[in-house]
Amino acid sequence: MRLDDPPAVAKTAAPPTTGKTHAEAEVRLQVRNLYKIFSADPKPALAMLNAGASKAEVLDKLNVNVGVMNASFDVRAGEIFVIMGLSGSGKSTMIRLLNRLIEPSSGEILLDGRNLTQLSRRELVEVLRRDMSMVFQSFALLPHLTALDNAAFGLEIAGVDKTARRDAAMVALQQVGLGAYAHRYPREMSGGMQQRVGLARALANNPTIMLMDEAFSALDPLIRTEMQDELLRLQREQKRTIIFISHDLDEAMRIGDRIAIMEGGRIVQVGTPYDILRAPADDYVRSFFRNVDVSRVLRAGDVARFEASNTIVRVPGVLGPALQQLTESGHFYGYVRDNENRFQGIVSRDSVAHALRSGEPRFLTAFLPGIEPVTSDLPVHTLLRRVAAAPCPVPVVDANGIYLGAISPSVLLETLDRGA
Repeated sequence: MRLDDPPAVAKTAAPPTTGKTHAEAEVRLQVRNLYKIFSADPKPALAMLNAGASKAEVLDKLNVNVGVMNASFDVRAGEIFVIMGLSGSGKSTMIRLLNRLIEPSSGEILLDGRNLTQLSRRELVEVLRRDMSMVFQSFALLPHLTALDNAAFGLEIAGVDKTARRDAAMVALQQVGLGAYAHRYPREMSGGMQQRVGLARALANNPTIMLMDEAFSALDPLIRTEMQDELLRLQREQKRTIIFISHDLDEAMRIGDRIAIMEGGRIVQVGTPYDILRAPADDYVRSFFRNVDVSRVLRAGDVARFEASNTIVRVPGVLGPALQQLTESGHFYGYVRDNENRFQGIVSRDSVAHALRSGEPRFLTAFLPGIEPVTSDLPVHTLLRRVAAAPCPVPVVDANGIYLGAISPSVLLETLDRGA
């Protein structure tokens, strides 16, 4: 689209008009009032819990352990949804309930509106083959098989013919950067490479939802960071729906679009990293995040706001109406986007007026020089000087150049001020 085509000037608060964010995406998985009681007869424990008893009281009176208690949440298409908590909080039980490796005691698990808890074993197997793959903490590679055959193993179990499954496995290995190592055995690969094979095995099935249970926790810190980078790269390219279990706060904050905090089998809080940092639900959540360096955990996209000076109002492709809008709204700067919401540049009342006086009433001639957008994945600590020195809020875009909002010094200070 040419810049002279109808763009948009950002002015007052409103969300983007095109290009869905995770918050607007369709819900893929719904968990409703889910319980897991480790007992042959869960009814007495369920009755106690519904009457207000705690997990500890159920254990004390019935000698029955409660794994998950009245959990409800939604997972949206294309997001990385992290479930985290301390050991024994119920997070690994939760992910095994989602694909019925463990049978729920009560509640619903809806995948695209279909209740998985009511499916027969045959129906469930078909759904899991088509839609879900799981990556475990242990690499679980078969030592006598090559990386290629390990990656193809799930498809082999599903009855896919040899040529098709090996073709799919090779594509998956290439996706995780191991195409050249397809014929190596696990003993010939590092821990990080073995985990990549495990990831490739999950990808080979081309799942729409991936379940990852502490998938990187057995790796040393450097390789773990590399695998997180790899997951984020794959997510940018493929936009799968991922449910990721972790006990590591830094990992959860780094990769999670949203985080669910668990304690004692309960979901205590669900929100974006920014939401949870700014408004922890209780002292348990607050203690989790007490020593977090916000500037190194949050990214530009977490902080970008559609403030009063950053919202979108459609205008013709000439500058006269833009100057009128800026003047009437009382805003000095306008953020220009095309009809696909891609960021084009920043104008000011002065630059627009100058372009009009010069006889060049096009946005291209009014853009302010030297104010480039930052990408949403940049850590906040790398932006401090840039935001402080900029004459206006710094625009933030995603990997496709879609305008997400802007960061002003006041927003940045509010973010960093944990006591606010």
